[in-house]
Amino acid sequence: MSDKTEAVLKELPRLRRYALVLLGERTAADDLVQDTVERALTRLHLWRTGTNMRSWLFTMMHNLHVNNVRKSLRRGAHVPLLDNDAALVAKPAQGDSVLVREVVQAITHLSDDQRSVLALVVLEGMIYRDVADVMDVPIGTVMSRLARAIEELRRIMDGEDGATIRRVK
Repeated sequence: MSDKTEAVLKELPRLRRYALVLLGERTAADDLVQDTVERALTRLHLWRTGTNMRSWLFTMMHNLHVNNVRKSLRRGAHVPLLDNDAALVAKPAQGDSVLVREVVQAITHLSDDQRSVLALVVLEGMIYRDVADVMDVPIGTVMSRLARAIEELRRIMDGEDGATIRRVK
């Protein structure tokens, strides 16, 4: 196995975590990771030695995710046959695991851009410059999206339902 292939495989756990945050569902996340790894391995000759392998893979995954979102928007909304009513589900009594689940659920209410930035900075520990490169946006946009994501999470976790309206004077 080549060094490049080993470098790709070394990033699998991080790719899977990021995909889980993006999609919120294990099956879909595994499919995105598989598509990313397949694309990376078939295009490994395009990776430049000396550049950041993680950023290259995360950029690839981000672009695949954006393309999939665009495809799903063209196709329309997916409505499951059996939809569980959230009001009928009892909250578990397992302490910390409940809080973790609530945070994960709150994260799913963030916009895709905010969720992506939050995952890359907080979960993956990437610096703002690398996140900006992965998402192909300026660093200031990364910082702004992260700040808005954190504020939105605070609002959701505090149980505030309505959107806040800011007045400009």
